[in-house]
Amino acid sequence: MTDVSGAKPARLTAETYERLQAELEDLTTRGRVEIAKAIESARALGDLSENGDYHAAKDSQGKMESRIRQLQALLKDAEIVEAGRTTDGTVTQGTVVTLRYEGDDDTQDFFVGSIEEHRGDMPVVSPSAPLGQALMGKAAGDKVEYDAPGGKLTVEIMKVGA
Repeated sequence: MTDVSGAKPARLTAETYERLQAELEDLTTRGRVEIAKAIESARALGDLSENGDYHAAKDSQGKMESRIRQLQALLKDAEIVEAGRTTDGTVTQGTVVTLRYEGDDDTQDFFVGSIEEHRGDMPVVSPSAPLGQALMGKAAGDKVEYDAPGGKLTVEIMKVGA
């Protein structure tokens, strides 16, 4: 199912869905109350045109409201998927893959999934991105080619794990 913009619904693990729901709940309750208090305190300081605290609080409010809208849109049509359940050793959403770019001796781990499902500092590859599309369903030992902004790149899948 796609929304009116044509975008596919986010595919999230149940754990990530619950975490994002909790974040949304926190922002729409505690977050909004705290921002309102900060704005009110800054207003009490006087002239708003030169009031740095007021402008900082309004900026924080704008960023928070933007995140609220982002979470609401993401969660509205989210599709819950199982995390990295690969019984046949192929790349699926939620798996970690170790890749080696052609012509490079170093390897790098990537998490295949939604940016919201990131794992620490590990780079995330969306399954809908060119690299993600090329990796889906492939296994360790496979070489895949994909279109990157700088041209075609080839990577070898060294390892597939959860």
